Formats: sequence, C-alpha cells, structure tokens
Amino acid sequence: VLQKGLKENFADAEVSVVDCPDLTQEPFSFPAKGICGKPRIADVGGVPYLIPVAQKEKLYDLNTVAKDIELPGAFILGAGAASSKTVGVNAELIPIVQTKSEKKPAVNGSYIAQINPADKGCLLEKYSSKYPDCEFGLLANLYASEGQPGKVIEVKANGRTGELNFVSCLRQILEKHYGEKPVGMGGTFIIEKGKAKIHVMPPEFSACPLNTDEDVNNWLKFFEMKAPLICQPVIVSRDPGFDLRLEHTHCFSHHGEGGHYHQDTSPDSVRYRGYFLPAELLFRIDKPLETHLIGRD
Repeated sequence: VLQKGLKENFADAEVSVVDCPDLTQEPFSFPAKGICGKPRIADVGGVPYLIPVAQKEKLYDLNTVAKDIELPGAFILGAGAASSKTVGVNAELIPIVQTKSEKKPAVNGSYIAQINPADKGCLLEKYSSKYPDCEFGLLANLYASEGQPGKVIEVKANGRTGELNFVSCLRQILEKHYGEKPVGMGGTFIIEKGKAKIHVMPPEFSACPLNTDEDVNNWLKFFEMKAPLICQPVIVSRDPGFDLRLEHTHCFSHHGEGGHYHQDTSPDSVRYRGYFLPAELLFRIDKPLETHLIGRD
C-alpha cells in the first residue's frame, strides 16, 4: 500500500519489512534498541490549549502517560511542547524517553528546540543536560512501545515530485486505502540529504489571541535546516471522533538544528529513510472541551 502510494509523490520509493536497526547506535542514539512490542499511540492535550491563548497550567509527565496507556516503562517517541514551567520559556520538545519502571529509573534522551536569545537562531539542547524530569506541556503526539527489536516497515523515498511532505503523503495513502478504518503509525525517519522547512515556537506565548492559521504562522519562527535530521512522526489516517491531531513530527540533529517538520525544501535531492510500525491501540488523554482546527499543520 505504502510503496504504491509513495511512487505518486516521489521519483523513487521502496518499502519493505526488515529487522529494526539498533536505535541505540548513531545517528539515532536512542535509549532503546527498537520500536517494537505493544505499539500504541497517545494524543495528549491539544492545540486548543496553546491557541488562541496558552493555558500554561496544562502540564503532563511522560512517566504518567506510560501508565495511562497501560505500558509502564514504555519507550516513547514523538512531538510535543516543552513545559514552560520547567524550562521557563515556550519551546519545542522532541520526546525520546525510556520511561521509568519498577526496576529502572527513566532515561531521558529528549531534545528541546528554542529560539536562541543571543542571535534569534535555533538553540537545540539535550533536555537531560538541564532538567531532571520527564515533563511536557499543552500537547503531545506520542508513539509508545516496549522499545524492543523486531520486524518494522522500512520506507525509503528519494526525489519528491509531488506537493505533499513525506509524512502527509504516508498518512493520506493510508486514509485513501483504509477509508473509515483508522490506521495509526509511528517510529523514526532520517532526512539523509537535502534541507527542510522547520519551525520553532517563540519563547514568549502570544499576548494577542491567535485566531487564524495566518496569525499562527506570523507568530512562529521558520528556518531552513540541513540534513541529516532525525525525525519522530506520529500519524493517524483519520479521526474516529477523538479530536486528534492526525500528523505531528519533530526532529533533532547532531549539528544543533531541530524543531517541527513541515516540508523538505530541496525536492530534487531529498532522501528519506524511515522505520515505522502500525499501532495496536489509541489513547486520547485530556481532550480539550472547546476545540478548533487552527494551527494543526
């Protein structure tokens, strides 16, 4: 299904079932070896807690989320917002956490991307170098598993010929094929060559309400970042009525760049390589009572 669909959006695409590479090795350097074992997706909070006005009291903990999704000790990847209470400013969180279990403490391999006060560029830091917790705020889209090795779906795509970004393409392929049946998927992919459009939220929450997508885009800070970028996507083909964010991807690098992935900006030369697994369960945690569809790009 994926290979056929990807060939409509990329010059070259190859999808196969392979053994998950050892994700503790570079370029990933994750705290778990794989993305297999009881795979599940959690959509926590939501954009309505950020927009139109930030509800800073909305705070969460990845260790608690692991228990909520009935997988204590889960290995969690995804995209979310940092806890402004902990960090002191608004920032992008790239969660990569082996949550705590009865036998072991948590291992936090997350990154945080914020606007550098010195030069207004991107400042990417290892979360655990500054903070001892596993907190986040406002919203997160998370893929969780036991972090085990196993069979995964390897996706390679080179040379983008269509308009859709890599993640949107995968999601829309699934939606088109599976229709009413929601299919969720998560994992990690690398932009091995090329550049990408990435945003980082400003350090200050907007004092004025953000009421349209245009307001949001004017508030966000956009950058063109270079490969290699290691990205953590969470995808659900369609919303079965839980007010989900259908796709959300954050990325980090080993050269100081990272944030929220939008699209590659070098379609001719771009090269993607990813490892994914369909999720078995979906958990919706702290769904906003008042909702909207602004700012979900």
